[in-house]
Amino acid sequence: MEISRVGLIAIVINNRECSAQKVNEIISTFGHVIVGRLGIPYEKRNIFLVTLIVDGTTDEIGSLTGKLGMLGGVSVKSNLVEVSKSVCKS
Repeated sequence: MEISRVGLIAIVINNRECSAQKVNEIISTFGHVIVGRLGIPYEKRNIFLVTLIVDGTTDEIGSLTGKLGMLGGVSVKSNLVEVSKSVCKS
């Protein structure tokens, strides 16, 4: 059994006209691991920023980031943590 992870994926799209449709198609394919999404155009730098909150296995999330990272003009970074039952320490 694979361990589920929760995390954030940051996506920077340098050329929205060329890459945004492909990014959206990939994100839609992985909708089952996406908890939330925020997209913001940053006009000053002529880029588009997307943040995803994800919950899935490392294989699922790695496949998502790998496919996004192979697109031209797209940069991807992720930060994942293993979620376990928390114990309060006093």
